[in-house]
Amino acid sequence: MKVDGRHYRPIWEEGGEVRIIDQTKLPFAFETCALRSEAEAVRAISEMLVRGAPLIGATAAYGMALSMREDPSDANLAAAHARLFASRPTAVNLRWAIDDVAARLRPLPPAARADAAFARAREIADEDVELCRMIGVHGLPLIEAVATRKGRVNVLTHCNAGWLATCDWGTATSPIYQAHDKGIEVHVWVDETRPRNQGAFLTAWELGKHGVPHTVIVDNAGGHLMQRGHVDLCFVGTDRTTRTGDVCNKIGTYLKALAAKDNGVPFYVCLPSPTIDWTVRDGVASIPIEERRPEEVTEIPGLTAQGPAQVRVAAPGSPAANPAFDVTPARLVSGLVTERGIAAATEAGLLGLFPERAAA
Repeated sequence: MKVDGRHYRPIWEEGGEVRIIDQTKLPFAFETCALRSEAEAVRAISEMLVRGAPLIGATAAYGMALSMREDPSDANLAAAHARLFASRPTAVNLRWAIDDVAARLRPLPPAARADAAFARAREIADEDVELCRMIGVHGLPLIEAVATRKGRVNVLTHCNAGWLATCDWGTATSPIYQAHDKGIEVHVWVDETRPRNQGAFLTAWELGKHGVPHTVIVDNAGGHLMQRGHVDLCFVGTDRTTRTGDVCNKIGTYLKALAAKDNGVPFYVCLPSPTIDWTVRDGVASIPIEERRPEEVTEIPGLTAQGPAQVRVAAPGSPAANPAFDVTPARLVSGLVTERGIAAATEAGLLGLFPERAAA
């Protein structure tokens, strides 16, 4: 996608460096920075300079490569895997990416590991671009069907599942971008998505840069809009989806799914297959939910007349809890939009598209 006329990916190589868009600076400043070590990759993931399950996976793959550049020994290969895995525990793409890279590197002599790791990291990023493009191809008919009936299509999103969360196109936004580029009148209700405001900060920013009509709403407005008939479709992403169709995504997704179910609004989850955790059946019982710093709840960043500032919004002295994700049961999901097509949110539905995973 483009920023001020220039095509960017959220992670890329340039001049021998791995570079990223620093998403903690958006939407008030557009800055890029270099990742020169595994430690910087870990920091980028844990402090959310990069975020979104597919992009976290690609960044972790590059983190493995940077670590092998520093020390390609067997001991460091295992240690780098452990350090990167601990950087954020919920998104399954991270584990998938570092498992994949580590498995490819173990048989190689240490001297060959850095080059092989960088090559695989590039492949993972390029593969994600194509996966996300195909999610849009399969999700586009959902928008086209509404447009045929109504003209303008109103889509509600939650958090950021856009190109900033992937290596390009996005997951939930890929059908939206493809519809917009095709000339379909599509409008997006953008959940602000407290406490990190990824919707208000990131989704709104990237939609605006691409020229997609959108409106930022508070998280609690979604149900009201659905009741009034102002939402035609919900498209969200996911950080981990079980083989039975339970969906773990940014906190608040479950509440949107409940409101959608009550109002007969189709609720679709858009995901590349590396986000499916084939080892887990019960999302509520088995997926670890990251608990982030309470300051993310009690304080909020913003832009004042004097520049960017951090402002306290909770009563002084009040403690805060900050679970970062929730799990939406499969029964609330209308379908899972993948690079191979749309599956029912069931084990049979997913295996119908991915039969090679039956024995997983």
